[in-house]
Amino acid sequence: MSPALAGALLGLALALGLALVAARVRMMRRPQLEVRVLPYLRDLPAAPSGRRSAAPDLQPSVVTAVFGPSLTAAARMVERVLGGTASVRRRLDRAGLDRSVHDFRVEQVLWGLGGFGVCAAYGLLRTLERPSAAWSALVICALGFVAGVLARDTWLTSQVRARESAIVAEFPAVAELLALAVAAGEGPVAALDRVVRRSGGELSSELGEVLARVRTGVPVAAAFDDLAARTGLPLVARFAAGVAVAVERGTPLADVLHAQAADVREAGRRTLIESAARREVLMMVPVVFLVLPTTVLFAFWPGLVGLQLTTP
Repeated sequence: MSPALAGALLGLALALGLALVAARVRMMRRPQLEVRVLPYLRDLPAAPSGRRSAAPDLQPSVVTAVFGPSLTAAARMVERVLGGTASVRRRLDRAGLDRSVHDFRVEQVLWGLGGFGVCAAYGLLRTLERPSAAWSALVICALGFVAGVLARDTWLTSQVRARESAIVAEFPAVAELLALAVAAGEGPVAALDRVVRRSGGELSSELGEVLARVRTGVPVAAAFDDLAARTGLPLVARFAAGVAVAVERGTPLADVLHAQAADVREAGRRTLIESAARREVLMMVPVVFLVLPTTVLFAFWPGLVGLQLTTP
């Protein structure tokens, strides 16, 4: 091959590479369809935003294609052993996780495999030192798998508690905003739309789902009744039931919202006082068992040394 032909081929390859890079950069800079459409759908992005942040975006991969059937079979086995599908579904809804019970069981299997791997590494090291400990290592690996499965379930419960604590913290402000919007002359749906667009948080995402259902044709009272049925917090259920009753019977909604916000603030104040009382008792533990013995020791130790020096 002549140098001129080789140079021409290299130049052609370089030009094709630059053209591919330029086309890819142009495609990446083009706005996606959802970015162009969602600004015109005001009630839709508020509802799934919190759910998307809580659940990772799972993409198909080689690992999923290879181990997917095995994980599915293991998840079904865990489902048969543990059961409680309704409880798991309810906790997933209360935690704001956009996934099915089967996906949660797969996560439990993955957590169990993680615990199994840690215990297997420990058992392998122990077996290399003591070959007779192989059976105990197998038992430890089984316990590690069970501990991983139960740890994922416990973490789901902690996620539910954290989200409900955030909802309780946000509730007074959201209720007051709704009351102000209704008192200013707006209807329940318009006030809900304004609050959802102007606020953010877990309670706002729940109200965004209610607003999305109302926009799709569900009656306001029925949408709030569904919110009261699926929530695990009595105050949110009472709030939803109060709004539904106020909309159905035409009672003053602003007064109801102000009263509920005041009740939540009073309940939070009582909880804070009770927590402070418990912390006060716990603060006495280091004072009694650490500070006081040290003070007594510093006070009496010089006298004891003086007595020993003066004793004939």
